[in-house]
Amino acid sequence: MTIDNRTATSIEHRLSEYLCGLYPGADIEKLIGDIKSRIAPHLNEAADLVPEREGSPWCEQDIMLITYGDTLSHDDELPLATLKTFLCTQMKEVISTVHILPYFPFSSDDGFSVIDYRTVDPVLGDWQAVRAISDEFDLMTDLVINHCSRESLWFLDYLNNQAPGVDYFVEADPNWDLSSVVRPRNTPLLAPIHTPRGLKHVWATFSEDQLDLDFKNPAVLLEFLDILFEYVTHGSRFVRLDAIAFLWKEVGTSSIHLPQTHAVVQLLRLLLEHYAPGVILLTETNVPVQENLSYFGDGHEAQMVYQFGLPPLLLHALNRGTGKYLTEWAAHIPPTPDGCTYLNFTASHDGIGVRAVEGILPPHEVADLVECMHQFGGFVTMRSDADGAETPYEINISLFDALQGTRRELDQWQIQRFLCSQAIMLALQGIPAVYFHSLTATPNDRDYLEQTGRLRSINRKKWQYNELFDLLHSPQTATAIVFEAYKNLCSVRRKQPAFHPDASQQVLQWGDGLFALLRENNQHSRLLAVHNLTAHQQVITCGNLCDYIGVPCVNVLTGHEYVEQADIVLHPYECLWLIGLVDTDS
Repeated sequence: MTIDNRTATSIEHRLSEYLCGLYPGADIEKLIGDIKSRIAPHLNEAADLVPEREGSPWCEQDIMLITYGDTLSHDDELPLATLKTFLCTQMKEVISTVHILPYFPFSSDDGFSVIDYRTVDPVLGDWQAVRAISDEFDLMTDLVINHCSRESLWFLDYLNNQAPGVDYFVEADPNWDLSSVVRPRNTPLLAPIHTPRGLKHVWATFSEDQLDLDFKNPAVLLEFLDILFEYVTHGSRFVRLDAIAFLWKEVGTSSIHLPQTHAVVQLLRLLLEHYAPGVILLTETNVPVQENLSYFGDGHEAQMVYQFGLPPLLLHALNRGTGKYLTEWAAHIPPTPDGCTYLNFTASHDGIGVRAVEGILPPHEVADLVECMHQFGGFVTMRSDADGAETPYEINISLFDALQGTRRELDQWQIQRFLCSQAIMLALQGIPAVYFHSLTATPNDRDYLEQTGRLRSINRKKWQYNELFDLLHSPQTATAIVFEAYKNLCSVRRKQPAFHPDASQQVLQWGDGLFALLRENNQHSRLLAVHNLTAHQQVITCGNLCDYIGVPCVNVLTGHEYVEQADIVLHPYECLWLIGLVDTDS
């Protein structure tokens, strides 16, 4: 790939601005040359780069599947090959993108404590197996940028006082005042490390096996630029910046969302924009809403951020049978900068974070929700506050089991309630991301939790392919019912231009029992999505219907037509995606 001299000069000028802010006193001209040297080998074969889409970088057909590389196992076959078979036989018309959670050698945290960033875990497969999936689907890869495993070669260098790793980690004095540091865990911030140079204390935001990397050292930035572009040449269209908010550390500050962290994201975006413009950055920042949205910058940082408020607010709404807070939040979601969008999800490999609803849900209702999830077999991960107190960080539970009842009681509506949650997620403005275990209505996996001793394992079941196959072909199982219904939801969504991520969204105030929104794509395609949040019947009045979509209309989820002007009764947790009959050919 080549760029003209004028563009190259502009890139160098902007690079220089970022690098001067990050590394004052450094030889910036040399550093820019080092960056080019790291990137250049990955650009020699332009055909290996993901092509840039014409027009919008996304459309209504974009739906992501989140999965581990070894979620499925089959006989002696390597898991990535089994995953590809499942995707190609079951999901070809359902999803566009596969987010394979870290598929590299690791020592803990199910992949997020990376030993070797440049090698596929041989237990899963190899780069050829990854490429085989990216040839069929768009691929998202995690760049675990904040920390690495203490079993990595970099940390071995640190222990042996050898380059380059000796300068790759953040040392701190345990006597320093670090009380302002924002923590996502309740484990010690500093890990004691015995070295030939004596006892050292290394910054460990997440665990003593996940040691933070020192981006004040430009050599660390160069390493990750090399890794980033290697992922791009292996077919990654999306790159997820894991735990990016904690990247830069400054004693005496919160060490979260620091200006230097944003500058690093901007620098990555700049380089990708010019050298691999088909690649999209997603930031993973499980924090209160406004902090999360800051990673759009002015449209020059990440192109995508997660809607971290959605999972807890949706769970709260269905648990209490009221959309009061969900509707208020959705109605005030800020518009995205041009060329940016949201990633909507309800479940993932992590728990259901509750930080995002700070200042939105009353604390006592969060406490009630946590207690109800305990009753449904879940747990809660705590974090340490600055004053030493511990508060909930995330709820650890299978979403399917989290919706087995309401705060009042268990009931017979689990499947309907769960599918309602997914329909809402699929209808919202942005790109939806579906967790594998949502597709399969996987319940709490207490056996795996007991095996690993990690709370998050409750929602990380490892399926035997034959076991899952049998359940999917047993029509009366929850797995089969949800799987087929979910595939229908996704297939229908992909055919509706009103669900384009850039299509407008108007959230409607139709009472606590309903969550309703109008999606519209350039006034040519309108869709009214209405969802019953309760175990009781709810009514759409004829007047509301006529005001927004008109009659006759059709529910595209079922094909049922409404030809008379009359109120519509929604059964418990029923969902309607309505379009005017004049739009059925659009």
